[in-house]
Amino acid sequence: MGAVIGEILPLALGVAISPIPIIAAILMLLSPKARVTSVGFLLGWVVGIVVAVTVFTLLSAVLPEGDADASKPIQGVIQLILGALLLLLAVRQWRGRPKAGEEPAMPKWMQAIDKVTFPVAFGLGFLLSAINPKNLLMAAGAGVDIGSADLDVGSIVVVIAIFTLIAASTVLVPVVGYLIAADKLRGPLDALRVWLAKENAVIMAVLLLVIGVSLIGKGIGSF
Repeated sequence: MGAVIGEILPLALGVAISPIPIIAAILMLLSPKARVTSVGFLLGWVVGIVVAVTVFTLLSAVLPEGDADASKPIQGVIQLILGALLLLLAVRQWRGRPKAGEEPAMPKWMQAIDKVTFPVAFGLGFLLSAINPKNLLMAAGAGVDIGSADLDVGSIVVVIAIFTLIAASTVLVPVVGYLIAADKLRGPLDALRVWLAKENAVIMAVLLLVIGVSLIGKGIGSF
């Protein structure tokens, strides 16, 4: 189980270091309905991560079993494809970064966050974690690692829980921190939001590049 946890850690960090969901959570924390919408968003974010990883873990069970020391071409091909897709996303993020002096473009739905209700916040969190292409690719990579490791059910649950905790941490920490000390965190959270919005494309490009190369390396090692 320890080896599998080591393999999924970079992928969990890839989900965690996603500026857009963090910015969305911060905007909700700075809105009039902060306590309601932020909790809804956090719950949706966590549920989405669990669902995505679990689905891909179950799907990976259809891969043919073989000798632990033998090559795993099917798993290798899947990892190579996932790695290549992440590299393409990295290039897209890098090319889309704002030019010097240009304001970063944020999704239009962020302008309506002040009017978001609990169900909408939950749905938004779920979509950003479970349906977002970048997170979906990382969840797929983690699911392949977990499902192909021949773990018992209890160990699979533990590994998915660890993945989820790490992946959700960057949304979990500010939400819980705000619920405990709202007044002290308003200034730092707003400053963090501005910085993340400015550096979003660069952060994601570097992150996707590193994880994509890692997945390609795993894929090559499976042959």
